[in-house]
Amino acid sequence: MKRDQKDTVTRKEAISKIGKYAALTALGTFIVLNPLQAQASSPPDPGGNPFD
Repeated sequence: MKRDQKDTVTRKEAISKIGKYAALTALGTFIVLNPLQAQASSPPDPGGNPFD
């Protein structure tokens, strides 16, 4: 099967697209897993042991 020239992606374009996706994923992961942000948004500790 022969592909049209417009359907092919060069190695440089593919690496560029993968790099952008990786950067976006890393940024999203950092935002979701940032410990200071998670601590600030968690509810306060009610105190005491609930199983006593």
